[in-house]
Amino acid sequence: MISVGIFTGYYPYTLTEVIEKAKKDGMSCVQLDLDFKDIDLSQGNITKEKANKVRDAFRDANIPIVSISAYTNLVHPDPAIRAKNVAHVKEILKFAREFGTPYVVSETGTYNVDSDWLYDPKNSTEEAYQEFKEVAQELAQYAYENNAVFLVENYVNNIIGSVDQVARLFRDVNHPGLGLLLDPTNYFGDANIDHVDAEIEKIFNVLDDKIKVAHAKDCKRAVDTGEKHASIDAAEHNSFRGAGAVELPAAGLGVLNYDLYLKKLSENHPNIPIIIEHLDEEDIPRAKKFLDDKLKSVGA
Repeated sequence: MISVGIFTGYYPYTLTEVIEKAKKDGMSCVQLDLDFKDIDLSQGNITKEKANKVRDAFRDANIPIVSISAYTNLVHPDPAIRAKNVAHVKEILKFAREFGTPYVVSETGTYNVDSDWLYDPKNSTEEAYQEFKEVAQELAQYAYENNAVFLVENYVNNIIGSVDQVARLFRDVNHPGLGLLLDPTNYFGDANIDHVDAEIEKIFNVLDDKIKVAHAKDCKRAVDTGEKHASIDAAEHNSFRGAGAVELPAAGLGVLNYDLYLKKLSENHPNIPIIIEHLDEEDIPRAKKFLDDKLKSVGA
């Protein structure tokens, strides 16, 4: 049975309050955002004691932490910023098991200097791919040395976006320290948003064996093609709602074929966690019910 969870960052409160909210909303797991109001888990401030405090609090509540957010631009054009970003992911990988999970997640990055989510022409070059491949190799090895796994979350505007690009990365970096965070909505741009089912089939046909954790949001053609963010008290990766041809709303508010997605997901990953995102706190009950109803309808 697939377990349903949420990013903790959608509850902008203290550790105790976040857990209370997650329990009230019926979550059976979480992806951990390191931004509680009463614990400083910013870069350079993570300790074993703090990580264990968070882990034990969620354990006491019987809500497993299944992954940790480390979203950052891993190919930032400024070498100093890039080094700082890579070091931050390494810091989280080092302490991942102290938080109770091996899985640490980040996007791949972009050469756009204005936003981590906007396209840059250099993203599509061989040079860009090779630069990110080196970073992925470094993080996969570091993760492995620390009994963790670095999960890549691709996005169409970043260097690694398409099914073929993801597949190439895993062929080139064939390492136990590297895995895939599956979010099918991240594969859609102007060229394929009208062919949702075919893209879902391709994702699972090509990448199924790399999937470790799944996400639940939605996608649809955008009216406003600019970068979109919700006005909520949350980190940028939680407030982001899409850029370019495709908008990324909450689950059930777009065109993603959830029946097909969850059926395919459950076939080879029957106990995988799926994490709700791209919503505000008031919409959490609706999105949770939507996902639960879909899971029941496909027997997952």
